[in-house]
Amino acid sequence: MQYNCIHIKSDFSQDWKKDVFEQALFDFGFDTILEDAYYIPTELWEAHRDDIEALCAYTPEVKITAVEICEDRNWNAAWEAEHPVQELPKGVKIVPHCAFGAGHHETTAMMIEEILNTDLEGKRVLDNGCGTGVLGIMAAKCGALNVVAVDIDDKSVDNSRENAELNGVEMDIRLGSVPPEGEYDLIMANIHRNILIAQMPLYKAYLADEGELWISGFMEEDCALLQEAALAQGLKMKATRANGEWRMMVFISSIS
Repeated sequence: MQYNCIHIKSDFSQDWKKDVFEQALFDFGFDTILEDAYYIPTELWEAHRDDIEALCAYTPEVKITAVEICEDRNWNAAWEAEHPVQELPKGVKIVPHCAFGAGHHETTAMMIEEILNTDLEGKRVLDNGCGTGVLGIMAAKCGALNVVAVDIDDKSVDNSRENAELNGVEMDIRLGSVPPEGEYDLIMANIHRNILIAQMPLYKAYLADEGELWISGFMEEDCALLQEAALAQGLKMKATRANGEWRMMVFISSIS
């Protein structure tokens, strides 16, 4: 596959701002970062070039310094060479293809800590926006009976399946943009605020009585909107967590 390499010089004062910027790039189709070199399939660069350049122009901390067509090679393999298998609690091992993350980002770390401190024995769990599959795998390792995982990115789905096999856990991993219908004791969603708000009715519909919804991937200023959306669906606030600039919220479904 032909790739373009976009060299972007950045000077972010806070890590979370860089995280948000790079997530926007991933949404356009970038799939590999090597220092200041950002790689995107040429067809996606041509389709989204104006929007990507506008994003950079309106982000004062960044500047595009060069754009080049790069040699045809496995850039994901190059990324992996700098990011070996990650080891997490419960003996979980994650191969973090590209930017999907291995569990060390603040939002994922909060979710993992919550999993480790919760009795999931026999629970039905949904990992919505699974990335590497790390949260679903961790839940399975902590006793979850049935784990379903879904992501909109086919590379993420492949990566999740690889990691599930690596860790010897069985998961139902699917490609999709919305949570699969079912009844879950726990729904975990570590994704963008706007998606969380849009999908809140589905989370409520699919939660079992007294089931819990764990959400992360947002910051303090987003909490009020997310709480309002959850309360509108009859979900009750149970707890909040903080890690740096990032936040996590736990809701419980009332008995119908």
